[in-house]
Amino acid sequence: MTEKEIGELRRRLRPDKCAPTALYGCFVNEQKQIATDFRQTLTTTSGDDLEALLALMRKTLSGVPGRSLIPVGFTNEQVIDSDEHRLFMALKNGGDENETAIRRFFEKTAEGLQMEGNYVILLLQDAYPVPLYAKDGANNDEGREIFGYALCAVCPVKETKPALSFSPTENAIRSLMANRVIANPEIGFLFPSFDDRTANIYDLLYYVRKPDENHPEFIKNVVNAAPPMPADEQKEAFEEALGETLGKGVSLKFAMDLRDAICEEIEEAKNDPEADAPVVDRGTVTRVLRDAGAEEAQIEAFGAAYEARFGKAALPPQNVVNTKQIEVSTPEVQIRIASDRSDLISSRVIDGVHYLLIRAESTVEVNGMPVEIDG
Repeated sequence: MTEKEIGELRRRLRPDKCAPTALYGCFVNEQKQIATDFRQTLTTTSGDDLEALLALMRKTLSGVPGRSLIPVGFTNEQVIDSDEHRLFMALKNGGDENETAIRRFFEKTAEGLQMEGNYVILLLQDAYPVPLYAKDGANNDEGREIFGYALCAVCPVKETKPALSFSPTENAIRSLMANRVIANPEIGFLFPSFDDRTANIYDLLYYVRKPDENHPEFIKNVVNAAPPMPADEQKEAFEEALGETLGKGVSLKFAMDLRDAICEEIEEAKNDPEADAPVVDRGTVTRVLRDAGAEEAQIEAFGAAYEARFGKAALPPQNVVNTKQIEVSTPEVQIRIASDRSDLISSRVIDGVHYLLIRAESTVEVNGMPVEIDG
C-alpha cells in the first residue's frame, strides 16, 4: 500500500464519513485468559465515544510504511485452502455466522501473543464505497467497489493512579478512583490490503508501534507466515552486506555517492505518479555500485551477501538509508548534515592526521551561541 492509499482509509475513519458495521472486542488478563468478550453496536454509540474509538483505530494506520506499517503476505496455497486465511476472511465478512471464527481469532491471539499485562483486542468491520474518479477529477459513482475490511488493534490496558479533581458542579475537590484506561495500540492490522485502491486478499498491512519490537510471534502463530525482519535489523544486515564486500577502504566520496544515488532513485519514484512505491533491492544497489566505480568482483560479492540475508526481497529505502539527513560519526563526534548538502563535507590528511572538513557558509553556533571562525 502507498502512503496515499493508507491516508485515504485514515480519512475514512471519521464519524461523519464512516458507519462501521460492527465492533468486536475482548479483554485479556495477565494470565493470557479472555476474561470477557463483547460486540458493540456503533450506530447507538455517542458522538464523543465514537470519535475517541475511531481515533484509536486510526493509530493502526499511522507511521512510516516499511517501518511501522509492514505488508505481510499469504501464499497462494494459503489463499486457496488454509484455516488461517479462512479465519481472516471471516474477520472481514463479519455477521452472526462468523462470530465463532472471531472468537477463535481472539483465542489464538491470546495464546500466542507475548504481551505483558492486561490488554484488549478490538476488531472493527467496515464497508467502504470506494469513490471512482474520472480523468477530469470528477467523482463517478457508477460501478464503485465496496471495500469490506477488518481493522484490528491490540491495546494495553493501563491502570491510572488515584488523583484529586475539582468538580465545578459541586464547587469542591473530589477524589478520583483508580481506573483502567485503554492505551494506544501496540500492534494491529488491516485485512485485506488496499492495493491500487482495491481489495488484495493475498496481503494484510501489519502495524507495530515500535519497529524494533514487532511481535513476530503474532505473525507466526496467527497468520502462519514468516515474521518480518524489524526495520533496525534490516539496516544492520544491509550495512553488514556492504561492509563485507567493500571493506573498510571505502572513501568518503564513495559512501556519499552511494547514498546520494539511492536517494535520487527514491525521489524519482516519488515524482512519478504511475511508479510503484520506491524500494531498495539487489538490482538497485548493483546499479549504484557500478555507477560509483565499484569492481565487478565487489558487485557480485554484494549480490551474494544480499541474497544470503534477504533472499529476493526488496527493502523499504527508509530502512536502509537515512533520506532526511546525512550522519557522519567517530567515537567522539557525531555530525548531521542536510540531506541535499553532501558537498559540504570532505576529508583530508594534514601532517599525517586524518580530518573531516565541513565548509561553513553561514552562521556557526556553539551551544546556541554565534561564533566567529578564526582566520
